[in-house]
Amino acid sequence: MKRRLRLVILCFSLPALLVVGCRQEDQKAAPAETTPSALTFDRTVLPILPHPFAGTVDTNASQSKPDFPVEISAPEGAPNVLIVLTDDVGYGAASTFGGPIPTPTFDSLAANGLRYNEFHTTALCSPTRAALITGRNHHNVASGVITEMATGYDGYNSLVPKSCASIGEILKDNGWNTGWWGKMHNVPDWKSSTSGPFDLWPNGLGFEYFYGFLGGDAHQFRPPLFENTTPIDPGDTDPNYILDKDLADNAIRYIDRHHSISPQKPFFAYYCTGTAHAPHQAPKDWIAKFKGQFDQGWDKIREETFARQKKLGVIPQNTKLTQRMPGVPAWDSLSADQKKLYAREMEVYAAALAFADYNIGRVINAVKQTGQLDNTIIVYIMGDNGASAEGTAQGTTNEIGASGNGFEESMPFLMTQYDKLGSKYTYNHYSYGWANAMNTPFQWTKQVASHFGGTRNGLVISYPKKIKDKGGIRSQFHHVIDIVPTILELCGVPQPTRVNGVDQRPMDGVSMAYTFDSAQAISKRNTQYFEMVGNRGIYHDGWVACTTPYRMPYNNIGGDTKFPSRDFQWELYDIDHDYSEADNLADKNPDKLKELQGLFYEEAKKNNVLPLDASFAERADPAIRPSLTSGRKHFEYYEGAFRIPEGSAPNFKNQSWTMTADVEAVNNTQGVLATMGGYFGGFALLVKDGKPMFMYRGTNQPQWLVTIQSPQKLSVGHHVIMLDFVYDGGGLGKGANMILTVDGKQVAQKRIERTIGLRFSLDETYDVGEDTGTPVEFDVYDVPFKFNGHLNELTVDLKGSK
Repeated sequence: MKRRLRLVILCFSLPALLVVGCRQEDQKAAPAETTPSALTFDRTVLPILPHPFAGTVDTNASQSKPDFPVEISAPEGAPNVLIVLTDDVGYGAASTFGGPIPTPTFDSLAANGLRYNEFHTTALCSPTRAALITGRNHHNVASGVITEMATGYDGYNSLVPKSCASIGEILKDNGWNTGWWGKMHNVPDWKSSTSGPFDLWPNGLGFEYFYGFLGGDAHQFRPPLFENTTPIDPGDTDPNYILDKDLADNAIRYIDRHHSISPQKPFFAYYCTGTAHAPHQAPKDWIAKFKGQFDQGWDKIREETFARQKKLGVIPQNTKLTQRMPGVPAWDSLSADQKKLYAREMEVYAAALAFADYNIGRVINAVKQTGQLDNTIIVYIMGDNGASAEGTAQGTTNEIGASGNGFEESMPFLMTQYDKLGSKYTYNHYSYGWANAMNTPFQWTKQVASHFGGTRNGLVISYPKKIKDKGGIRSQFHHVIDIVPTILELCGVPQPTRVNGVDQRPMDGVSMAYTFDSAQAISKRNTQYFEMVGNRGIYHDGWVACTTPYRMPYNNIGGDTKFPSRDFQWELYDIDHDYSEADNLADKNPDKLKELQGLFYEEAKKNNVLPLDASFAERADPAIRPSLTSGRKHFEYYEGAFRIPEGSAPNFKNQSWTMTADVEAVNNTQGVLATMGGYFGGFALLVKDGKPMFMYRGTNQPQWLVTIQSPQKLSVGHHVIMLDFVYDGGGLGKGANMILTVDGKQVAQKRIERTIGLRFSLDETYDVGEDTGTPVEFDVYDVPFKFNGHLNELTVDLKGSK
């Protein structure tokens, strides 16, 4: 029987082999006649439709002609593209534009390309980033404010519309490989969990690879990283881990891999550091390099920077140095301790930015080693807005705790943290006096869209293949929305009219490529509006009309709802003759002011800016936005539920709640059961040395850490651990009683007089069964401190406020 079966198989197989052989011979004899170089693509509709089948099909392969679909390819000779964007860096910070911080990578690119000294952003992170990757004004891409403050209006809801495809989508569909590294900050609060949806994550915006974080900032030593849509924790196993080095390492591996496998295919890399947004963190040896370099103080640094800017030619010789920002004291009026502390804060900031620039240089060197640097467009934007004053008067060791939740820090406490600044133990930010200095020669800072201190940033474009005036300076007025049109023109790719079945809104930006060959070319951008949290301005043909800020950008608690946006005062500047906006001409030329005010409102109506809203802190409450938790009072979690963003977690603020953990204990049970936030504000229910424990931390100051713990260890077997958080009620951030129960028996109780009222964190999350961020207390446990028993279930029940 077996012999007969083998014979049947042979009889069946032989004809099949003959047919296969014939088909192979046919393919050798009759190759497809079309090649990619001979084809043209309609690049206005994406994705590009494949060319129709050009072969022939008969009843069998021997009489047929094959024709493979032709892969979409970039235009012949198309360049690579690298966009680099740093965070919270003012115009007067980097050495390339006269600043005190050495940025040799930025310097080198400028020497090989062009510096732009009238380039502008939007004054806040998310809006600039949305405008940058889409080529549209920030309100037109629903990003009138940061995602954590989104409100229910078309210009502000943080839902970037499908009618505004990103540069990632456009270049991917035109034959580029695309990747994104670092900060994202454009995913809506309620879409940033591992449950998605992922349509507004980088992978959903056309970036084939993503390695970075989604929120507004990130702890450099314990960042909440994702690889594509999967949470990862590289700092868990590397004691020397730091984010800026990791981003560069990963991007270099990508570039090397790309060149090894497909060197003929161009790539687009978008590289966005979290530096120099708070926390300002850097390796110890880099901080040591700047010891004593800022002891002269911010007034002297401003003067020195101003002089260097004139010498470099990045500001006109007739520019005036503006007055110090309101509230900033003269350096000479400070005490010895203040001078010592503030100088150290600036040393750490400088180290962080210099270290980031060094690692950016490593990425660019990787491109150089592939031999493709001459055919690579590098756009390096130093800052997504002006330098930040959010560190308040004396700086802070806890950005959210101090400037967000209102936990004040005394000078004696800050001095105890002197040697910890820049380390994992601080979420530090410098004094607003340094922000003012880093924006030299301009007024105001980040958040303030009305003035150049908030919106003017240094830009360098390097493209050796096209730019011949190496080291040149360009003074045409331009905006971040002009970057995408520039790249598309240089790549030979049109702005698409339809993407993924959706008609596209025309881009608001214009190409800057015309500036490459002529420093004297007339600017193609003669009008640009600005608006952020009520601060607004309008540029038109050399004039700027703008509002006087009402809320100081270092006052982040409380809003301006009692001071409507329409009541802001206005200023007027002739920036063709007054580069730094030093001379307010509103009283001298009221007709011009009125003309420009009217133009602003015309632009506001066209660009989804209305309604104007001057409020600030109130908008940070996740409860005002859609949520995966909306309407829910009862929540059930199991092991592996971690990296849940605050906007998708139960609302543990300003109300009573109960957390119950059903566990199976083992010998010497250890680990986190659930945690929200961490060392800079948060809580954890855990088991330490076999004993159930609860810790609540308002901020990193020791007096705001309250701990309760069972005196008895858990026996091996089943237990129910319960924490009752009984909130006082009567407003935000009030006190609470905490009651710990094990198997129905109360084992510990304690009170905390003040709780977190606004937000636990911008980067840390809600985790069950482990801690993926910083610990609530470093001396108690080290992350991730995974629970070593079995967590059957963890439930949360919200009970509301009195």
